[in-house]
Amino acid sequence: MQLGVFIPIGNNGWLISTTSPQYKPSFDLNKTVVQKAEAFGFDFALSMIKLHGFGGPSGFWDYNLESFTLMAGLAAVTERIQLFATCAVLTMPPPFTARMATTIDSISHGRFGVNIISGWQRREYTQMGIWPGADHYRRRYDYCAEYVSIMQELWRTGRSDFKGDFFQMDDCRCLPMPTADIPIICAAQSDNGTKFAAKYADYNFCASFGYNAPKAVEPSVARLVKANEEAGRDCGALVLTMIIADETDEAANAKWEHYKAGTDLEALAYRDAQAADDPSTDVYAQPNRRRILGTNKLPTNQGVLVGSYASVAKMLDELSTVPGVRGVMMTFDDFVIGMEQFGTRIMPLMRCRDTLKQAA
Repeated sequence: MQLGVFIPIGNNGWLISTTSPQYKPSFDLNKTVVQKAEAFGFDFALSMIKLHGFGGPSGFWDYNLESFTLMAGLAAVTERIQLFATCAVLTMPPPFTARMATTIDSISHGRFGVNIISGWQRREYTQMGIWPGADHYRRRYDYCAEYVSIMQELWRTGRSDFKGDFFQMDDCRCLPMPTADIPIICAAQSDNGTKFAAKYADYNFCASFGYNAPKAVEPSVARLVKANEEAGRDCGALVLTMIIADETDEAANAKWEHYKAGTDLEALAYRDAQAADDPSTDVYAQPNRRRILGTNKLPTNQGVLVGSYASVAKMLDELSTVPGVRGVMMTFDDFVIGMEQFGTRIMPLMRCRDTLKQAA
């Protein structure tokens, strides 16, 4: 199972709480996290893009770095780990994103990929006057399909005359071409999004949720596997999950209960109000999934594995047995401490990584 880290490009990481570790993002923090990940043998690191936070007493995600420039800097101070930046497709024309990706490919010597997000939080875009209107929810994956098609054509041939509903290329050029294939990741959960991922992406983040339920991701992964079969491709499932570990189950759970006690309900309400703009009735869509699963009041937007180092290793091994799962991308309550705990105390206990080492 591949291991990745979702680096803390936004303040307070992925805990929406006033009692969790409070910090601002910086290049130095993210360099420390990614260099630790590389030293421990992680396969990849990914940074999101967030253009408007959720506010509340914690000021959640009100402070954010920019994804492509951050990953360009990290490419220059790493040697092996794969790096992914996130592209908010409504903010940049595809040829410009393709050129930035080619530049970071050059800096990293072929270790760069792009995470595609279609845009779900209206306020991120209305603040800049670039929100295309509510119809974007209905056609956003058509938009992304054209976007990715143009980038891949430019990376493959150096030019594009693509003509579509959203983009019109006129002998568009992008040279030099990248030195290696640039993989595409997305985080689609709905039926339309999963079909898009199966057709255009190399990896897709599938929905994990709840507390200490590693196999709860099975239905989401199964939908991707089915979409792969229909598309005749092999888009790998990556599972996003938070790790909260300590010497004992009791100590780790005490931290989790402390973070829950400070849950920023105001920030959660803002997040859910923004997500409710999407009229989709798909049970896996943003506004529906958390409500149906009863996780909308938890201080994070992902599944969480809480326990001793041995317990967390066991749950990750269990996750690796889900058919279709290719890897896990992790967040931590405290990234620097969490990465050190993971690399020195959890990874040595993971059978799924031992198998990988033996096969190598």
